[in-house]
Amino acid sequence: MDSLLNQFDISDDEIRRLVRDTVTGADDGELFLEQSQSEALMFDNGRLKTANFSTDQGFGLRAVAGEATGYAHSSELSGAALRRAADAVSAVKAGYSGTLADAPAKTNRHLYGEANPIEAPAFEAKAKILQEIDAYLRGRDPRVRQVTASLTASWQHVEILRADGQVARDIRPLVRMSVQVMVGEGDRQETGSYGMGGRRSFDEFIAEGAWKDGADEALRQALVNLAAVPAPAGTFDIVLSSGWPGVMLHEAVGHGLEGDFNRKKTSAFAGLLGQQVAAKGVTVVDDGTIMERRGSLTIDDEGTPSAYNVLIEDGKLVGYMQDRQNARLMGMKPTGNGRREGYAHQPMPRMTNTYMTAGDKTPEEIIASVKKGIYAVSFGGGQVDITSGKFVFGCTEAYMIEDGKVTQPIKGAMLIGNGPDAMHRVTMVGNDMKLDTGIGMCGKAGQGVPVGVGQPHLRMNQMTVGGTKA
Repeated sequence: MDSLLNQFDISDDEIRRLVRDTVTGADDGELFLEQSQSEALMFDNGRLKTANFSTDQGFGLRAVAGEATGYAHSSELSGAALRRAADAVSAVKAGYSGTLADAPAKTNRHLYGEANPIEAPAFEAKAKILQEIDAYLRGRDPRVRQVTASLTASWQHVEILRADGQVARDIRPLVRMSVQVMVGEGDRQETGSYGMGGRRSFDEFIAEGAWKDGADEALRQALVNLAAVPAPAGTFDIVLSSGWPGVMLHEAVGHGLEGDFNRKKTSAFAGLLGQQVAAKGVTVVDDGTIMERRGSLTIDDEGTPSAYNVLIEDGKLVGYMQDRQNARLMGMKPTGNGRREGYAHQPMPRMTNTYMTAGDKTPEEIIASVKKGIYAVSFGGGQVDITSGKFVFGCTEAYMIEDGKVTQPIKGAMLIGNGPDAMHRVTMVGNDMKLDTGIGMCGKAGQGVPVGVGQPHLRMNQMTVGGTKA
């Protein structure tokens, strides 16, 4: 595949000279080049409602001087645009004399293929699959009132050129299939949803058996919610299911372990390295090296190879997620977590696939241990304050636990707590660690990046639950 440097109207040597002159005298920096394509189809209420295709390309030029950063970007790959960017970025070095950091280590590892998932199957075939999902669900149950199904795909080619002339390249495919079902009886309506995806082709997700399983799961959740009663409010022992409920760990704990928040001391975990921040038995990792996972990266957006990073080990805080700038300022090593949404954005410490590792209890043991509590199977939206660690998460599927048995489904349950405090309330960790199905998207400082989450079944004692029961 041709280098993106060839898209410019000036020579490679001239590009390299401009980057070298811009970055020399700073602590770090690079030229980030991107070419991308994206496609999205949505079938809603019996018709193809949207079908979008877009392409984009551009560059971002950066120089880092201490805590300051000079950054300029353009969608125009030309010598004139690059020279203007170099002039603007060089201003950050005024009165500053830095030592340029060593380049990231190189890697020959490839965590995903380079094929563009937008190219196959063809547009007409994708639209037909969405129509089949709609017809299938409407034929499954007369209570189905609305079906929304979507297929999205993207393909991103990035290159990172450093002042020493080193070039790192990554080709990143990404797909996702999502289904949402609304069911109703009389005036009452409830919804259920399911999604799956990853850094691969559509093949395994659009195979008939796969999409039917996903559609059935969305319908099952909707029908459970249709039978649910209002959730009680109060303090309960909580059992979290495996997989997607790890989104709470991602939000309430993961963000607080990103390097920038800790360097600036705005995280609830700042200054706590080596201290017990969770119950014994709780180990949390961020792993960007899992094959074809949504949050995985062969290299991050600074060129650092992704890694398996232990953050909390047996309850003790042992590490943070770092990009190059924050790692240097904190006297630590980059961890492969320098990520950006695209060429128009600066990199910052971001999660990849963040999860809690397995323990030694079976899910059945954990549920049976609870006299009266709540079993949270899936979460929807939530809010988190990074500084205090306080969070609120809404359950999209939950049940009562009574005398060690899962009983009545409930709706409207809100889990309320504080991230560090909640980690100390973990008393049982399941042996069934599972990652989510490949649907996560994380927002930070206006940038969105794909991520993965996961965990085993957990028991958390005496958590606050907001409910809707009168």
